[in-house]
Amino acid sequence: MNHPQPMSMPIPGHIDPVPVPRSFVPRADGRIDLLGLSRNDLRMALETAQLEPKQAKLRAKQLFHWIYNRGATDFALMTDIAKDMRLWLAQRFVVSRPEIVEAQVSSDGTRKWLLRTDDGQDYEMVFIPDADRGTLCVSSQVGCTLNCRFCYTGTMRLVRNLVPAEIVGQVMLARDSLGEWPSQPEGRMLTNIVLMGMGEPLYNFDNVRDALKLVMDGDGLALSKRRITLSTSGVVPMMARAGEEIGVNLAVSLHAVTKDVRDEIVPLNRKYGIEELLQACADYPGANNARRITFEYVMLKDKNDTDEQAHELVRLIRKYKLPAKVNLIPFNPWPGADYDTSDPDRIARFSDIIFKAGISAPVRTPRGRDIMAACGQLKSAAEKKSRAELDRLAEEKQAALG
Repeated sequence: MNHPQPMSMPIPGHIDPVPVPRSFVPRADGRIDLLGLSRNDLRMALETAQLEPKQAKLRAKQLFHWIYNRGATDFALMTDIAKDMRLWLAQRFVVSRPEIVEAQVSSDGTRKWLLRTDDGQDYEMVFIPDADRGTLCVSSQVGCTLNCRFCYTGTMRLVRNLVPAEIVGQVMLARDSLGEWPSQPEGRMLTNIVLMGMGEPLYNFDNVRDALKLVMDGDGLALSKRRITLSTSGVVPMMARAGEEIGVNLAVSLHAVTKDVRDEIVPLNRKYGIEELLQACADYPGANNARRITFEYVMLKDKNDTDEQAHELVRLIRKYKLPAKVNLIPFNPWPGADYDTSDPDRIARFSDIIFKAGISAPVRTPRGRDIMAACGQLKSAAEKKSRAELDRLAEEKQAALG
């Protein structure tokens, strides 16, 4: 009598994930762009090009190092890859950078780049050098789905989300400009990244997460998550997920402490109110006194800058027991804006009230105003809109948010 043979037990140990076929959209020249691809994506791209799996795994590791650690865009420079393989790669693949349309330098040293996507969409990034750090302000969308009334970017329609290549490409382009390859932890000019450029990062969550994982990878760009800050206007349902899956510092565009004022200047407040937002801040994974949540507060004359509003901000932070600091931002004017900047004495008084309550409240020094690179001034096309057009756009965006 024949007995069925017992099934062999799997051998314990590491098992590589099985590549899931995905479509790699070629450029006009027929080559696939490798920028923005993870190790597994690189391996899949190589296998899709008919490279044997074991060979693809090895080459993906080498490519990841050359692309993200050494900043190479030319396969001929990848000297630990055989010459014939380099030629094979160059025929099928490319490592790109965002197209630079215009680069400007402010009188204070701030740099702004106008960039263009392959499909002809414009977006911006800004580098702000300081004595002890250099901060790159990165965009996550072309335009913005929100309509914060003090923000120039908010007057644009949302065109589309930026993909990981277009997000991480901003960091790599800045590294190119600063001559900071290969990646090394000491002596960098570019030390910090803030997701505070064009767009709402949490409305482009997957692409932002995947790009930041490349930025934080120790074998790649190797920037610590403690050096990265993601800013949101308050997309409450995505905040916990951001803390769990990305784990970077959180900044919240608060800008007001009462419902009527925040409803006006940050219309998303009508969907996710202040109390709900602050509870999400209290629940944010990893927030503590060493990693405080930053509340951004743009100072608008006779709108949100009274002593009473400063005291209310202190009360709210204490109520929710938030490990917090407050960045006070003098309003940066732009064509057609409805608001004025609070007087310096008023800003100083507002800051003093918060400081005396034991909460840090520095006043941010405006940077890059002369090239429209300051906070709230980024906008890829400088066309002016009438007040009626801005109001109509605001109503359309609010209707879309529900």
